[in-house]
Amino acid sequence: MASNPVGWFEIYVQDMERARRFYESVFQTRLARLGEGGMEMWSFPGAMTDYGAPGALVRMEGVASGGNSVLVYFSCADCAAEAGRVAASGGRIAKEKFAIGEYGFIALAFDTEGNMFGLHSLK
Repeated sequence: MASNPVGWFEIYVQDMERARRFYESVFQTRLARLGEGGMEMWSFPGAMTDYGAPGALVRMEGVASGGNSVLVYFSCADCAAEAGRVAASGGRIAKEKFAIGEYGFIALAFDTEGNMFGLHSLK
C-alpha cells in the first residue's frame, strides 16, 4: 500500500509562546500541548489515521530554529487567505501566491522564528 512520504513534521522554535501565537493566528486554530519531558511540544490539529502528516512546534535546549533546509507545506483551501495573515501575525512573506501549473498554487513565508514554510492550495 502506498503512503505519503512525510509521516510527521517538527518546526523548531526558540520562543514557544510567540511561535504558537503566530501559527494559531495564521491558521485560525489552536495547538495542543504534547507530553512531558526534556522538550516542549505543541501539536497542530490532526489525527495519525487521517490523510496528510501531523506535526508540532518543538522547543528543545541546544536546538536552534531558523535557517532550516526543510520546507513544510501546509494544505489550505486558498493559500492567499493564510498568506494574508502572515505579516499581521508577526511573520513575513517570502513569495506571494503563485501558480505551479496543474498542481495548484503556493505561497512562501517566514514565521516569527525565522523558519520558512509553504502554503499550498488547489485554487
